[in-house]
Amino acid sequence: MIHPSAIIHPKAKLGADCHVGPYCVIGEHVELGDGCKLHSHVVVDGHTKFGRANEIFPFASIGLKTQDLKWKGGVTRTEIGESNTFREYVTVHSATNDGDSTRIGSHNNLLAYSHVAHDCQIGSHIVMSNGSTLAGHVIVQDHAILGGLTGVHQFCRIGRMAMLGGYSKVVQDIPPFMIADGNPAATRTVNKVGLTRNGVSEETQTALRQAYKIIFRDGLTVANAILALEKDLPALPEVKELIEFVRSSERGLSR
Repeated sequence: MIHPSAIIHPKAKLGADCHVGPYCVIGEHVELGDGCKLHSHVVVDGHTKFGRANEIFPFASIGLKTQDLKWKGGVTRTEIGESNTFREYVTVHSATNDGDSTRIGSHNNLLAYSHVAHDCQIGSHIVMSNGSTLAGHVIVQDHAILGGLTGVHQFCRIGRMAMLGGYSKVVQDIPPFMIADGNPAATRTVNKVGLTRNGVSEETQTALRQAYKIIFRDGLTVANAILALEKDLPALPEVKELIEFVRSSERGLSR
């Protein structure tokens, strides 16, 4: 299942049943898990490791050297789970500092022209819509959705089950379970559709709506909002997760 025009370094490791299409280039330190499919004109290089059943569409470029000007050499890695889809012209860059990694989980869907920069930590079941861009050191938690042409500043976090509207400019953290939109992005409401799709109970959704009001509508400082959340809301796992996310924010919340 390897096209004769593909260029594969003899030391690269390809699992069983991999498909490598025309004009693909695979570097020396690349590992492809079983059943990976590279359509055509795909470049995979650097110390890059894929799990099984990933699908990569034409002109994607994965695992190459960081664009960060602080890069001083060394071994940096790109680690990718299983069953991800990388559409046309997606770019994923390796980490900047020796020994560090850019990581992407499993079952993600990165649509055309989306970009994952150096040192990003991407969870699983995430959708990055066309042209969405992550700067370095961004964290995106499971089941988040990024609208088309969204831009995320360095070191920001996107919480679990959060959703970003198209063309959003994200310069601070987006809390889990919320919808954010705008330039700069502001948190607008609870992501009810995402919560329902992921099986979150109505009791929990009610508590998260109350949490949204406390954090974003009551005019409290973050510290006082945390006290109110702990005092007034039930100790549900999602509420605890939201409180910890807010408490640990270093860039502040998109309010």
